[in-house]
Amino acid sequence: RATSNVIEKRLDVRARAVFPKMAASMVLNNVARGAVAIGAGVSLFQSSIYNVDGGFRAVMFDRIFGVQKNTIGEGTHFRLPWFQTPVMMDCRTRPRNISSTTGTKDLQVIQINLRVLSRPDKEHLPWLYSQLGVDYDDRVLPSIGNEVLKAVVAQYNAEQLITMREEVSQQVRKTLTKRADEFHIVLEDVAITDLRFGTEFTAAIEAKQVAQQESERAKFVVLKAEQEKQAAVIRAEGEALAAKMVSDAMEKSPALVELRRIEAAREIAETLSKSRNITYLPNANMLMNLPAQ
Repeated sequence: RATSNVIEKRLDVRARAVFPKMAASMVLNNVARGAVAIGAGVSLFQSSIYNVDGGFRAVMFDRIFGVQKNTIGEGTHFRLPWFQTPVMMDCRTRPRNISSTTGTKDLQVIQINLRVLSRPDKEHLPWLYSQLGVDYDDRVLPSIGNEVLKAVVAQYNAEQLITMREEVSQQVRKTLTKRADEFHIVLEDVAITDLRFGTEFTAAIEAKQVAQQESERAKFVVLKAEQEKQAAVIRAEGEALAAKMVSDAMEKSPALVELRRIEAAREIAETLSKSRNITYLPNANMLMNLPAQ
């Protein structure tokens, strides 16, 4: 009995030492399981929500049903993890430059640049994604832009592209907008930013301008000669009229001849008085003593 009591006491001591360790181990295991469960729950929750930023729309792809027909707006939304994948579509207006080398109606080669502001039609985003993808504008706009530019420019001469630029721009915008509507793309603005002609046509325009300037200069010379001719005729008519008036006056009044003779003698005397070779003025042979004729 004494031996059995000792053994029981030893077992009790060992049990008391082992039980706390087992309890602590069980608690740690439960905590670890709870942490794993919480982590899995948080991960599942995070994979179940997604955000749609401002200016974007989401198109949902379902692994079972494919691309859904509805469009998801901005904000935070829920989805089925793994089964559903949201695809973000940018709905903001974006600029694009389209360049094309084409020919005019009179067979002149030109290079024309077009600036386009475009955005997708929000009601048809699922169709755009399923048919064209996220880069729908890269697939559509360059091709239809070149097509429209070539078709419109071919209707005008090279000179008309300069003088009727506003009309050409409006026709390009109207035609390109109509073609983009077929792909559910909205065009906010279309404008021709640059128009370059070939070297031969540019040289021809410069030569034409020089010829026009030479023509205007020749017209000015002819007009000036006509004006000078008319002035000479008017001057001659005036001189003839003056001579006739003087002749009539001399016939009517001989005193006018005497007055002219006195004025001429005075001018001669004044000229001779200023000459170094004349020291005196003769009194006998002046015009004043000439007989009147």
